[in-house]
Amino acid sequence: MMNNSDPTTNPNHPVVYQIRIKGHIGHEWEDWFGDLSITLEEDGDTLLTGPVVDQAALHGLLKRVRDLGMPLVSISPVEPGTTTTLARRGLRGTGRADVPDANP
Repeated sequence: MMNNSDPTTNPNHPVVYQIRIKGHIGHEWEDWFGDLSITLEEDGDTLLTGPVVDQAALHGLLKRVRDLGMPLVSISPVEPGTTTTLARRGLRGTGRADVPDANP
């Protein structure tokens, strides 16, 4: 099996990912998602952004998204120092979870 890892990334540093899910979750879920920041978008999506140490940790985060019962929209690595427009404007969550029957 061939290893197609990106030679420009340092394996000793976590990759910052942005996980987009459909619907808003509240900031009380921050502990459940570890070092990821929660940003509520005006279009109704939630962005989870932060460092992920390896693929196993990424799969663990995706299981948590699945357990919320909210649709996964996208996952993408982001360049260090890049932020979303809304995060730069300081538009953050309301602290309300719009997830019925889900417990952190």
